[in-house]
Amino acid sequence: MAQLPGQIDPNVPSVARMYDYYLGGKDNFPADREAAEQVIELGRRTGTDIREVALANRGFLIRSVRHLAQSGIRQFLDIGTGLPTQDNVHQVAQRVALESKIVYVDNDPIVLAHARALLADNNETIIVHGDLAEPDAILAAAADHLDFTQPVAVVMAAVFHFFHDDDQVAKIMETLRRPLVSGSHLVVSHGYIEPGEGEEDKVDEVRGVYRRSTSGGIAWRGREELLSLFDGLEILPPGVVPAQKWRNDDDPYPWPGLARGGVLGVVGRVP
Repeated sequence: MAQLPGQIDPNVPSVARMYDYYLGGKDNFPADREAAEQVIELGRRTGTDIREVALANRGFLIRSVRHLAQSGIRQFLDIGTGLPTQDNVHQVAQRVALESKIVYVDNDPIVLAHARALLADNNETIIVHGDLAEPDAILAAAADHLDFTQPVAVVMAAVFHFFHDDDQVAKIMETLRRPLVSGSHLVVSHGYIEPGEGEEDKVDEVRGVYRRSTSGGIAWRGREELLSLFDGLEILPPGVVPAQKWRNDDDPYPWPGLARGGVLGVVGRVP
């Protein structure tokens, strides 16, 4: 990253670049790595391996997109896409059906620059600048590439926990659901944590690290809170579960670091 896009302050940790670091990526700055290592260490002290959490979330994203593509979905709207890594949404979907159309949405300039370079020769996939806090603008931009008279899968992986207001999250979900026809899907993964006795201070320290990042903080939600966002949708089995368990019953890996914290995954279908 020799030349930075405009409005980038490399001294302020970015959640996209911290996540890239968790996954073993190289597109991050010292401030991102320092913040990520603080979270990794705090997680270690509460029995949660943050790198495993990131891998579990990534695995859920890949399996859910692959399942929907195999079920006939040919349009994907991925909001908060993050930095490109292996098996991005377009790669997973187009491996099943080459004609699949994908719109990526992000507000991080480095994410936008990397994705545009990666997608330069992919006519079925675009990336647009957008913020999940403004879902109407996202839908308007996506409508130039996607046909909302046909089913669309809206993917929001590990983004809602950067919104602290439950009412705002519910309103965003309602707005994104509004134009979706029958057979469309909403895919959400969300951080959760169940601190042990006397560990609240460590949880507060994690919140503090994220408050100093581009996200402005982090908020965890549990199973019932996520279910409430999918009211009126058909929840695909196995329901709201830890991300590593979503349609992955034959996974031999025990995921020891996710006992009391991690990511929940859920996919809902518009009836």
